[in-house]
Amino acid sequence: MIALMTSTQKSTIRILFVEDDEEVRSLIEEFLTDAGHKVDTAGTVAQGCSLLDTRKYDLAMMNGRLPDGTGLDVAQKAHQLGVKSLMITGYAYEFDRRCPDYLTIRQKPIRMSNLLQAIENALKA
Repeated sequence: MIALMTSTQKSTIRILFVEDDEEVRSLIEEFLTDAGHKVDTAGTVAQGCSLLDTRKYDLAMMNGRLPDGTGLDVAQKAHQLGVKSLMITGYAYEFDRRCPDYLTIRQKPIRMSNLLQAIENALKA
C-alpha cells in the first residue's frame, strides 16, 4: 500500500475526483483508494459541486473539460469552501492563462507516481 502523508496532514486524505471518462474515473479511484485515501467520484460539474456542498474534502481533483462546464467551476466552488484543488487535464494550455492562484494544474497523461506527488504539492499550496 502506498501512503501519501504530508507534514501538515497525518491522516487519510479525503478526495473528490470529478472526471467524465468513466474508465479513467474508475482507474484513478481504485489507485487512490489502494493508496489509503477516501475517494468520492462525480462525472459532471453539477455532481461534483453537490458533493462539495454535502461532504468534507481535503482536495478536489478534476478534469479540465466536463460535460456541463469546466474544472474551473469545480475549483471555484472548492475554493469557496476552503478545499484545495488540482486539475489534471489534457488541455492544460487552455487553462494556464486563466488559472486562479488557488488552483494547481497538471498535464495529462500523468504517471501514477507523479499523481501522488501532484496531490501532495496541491495540498501544500
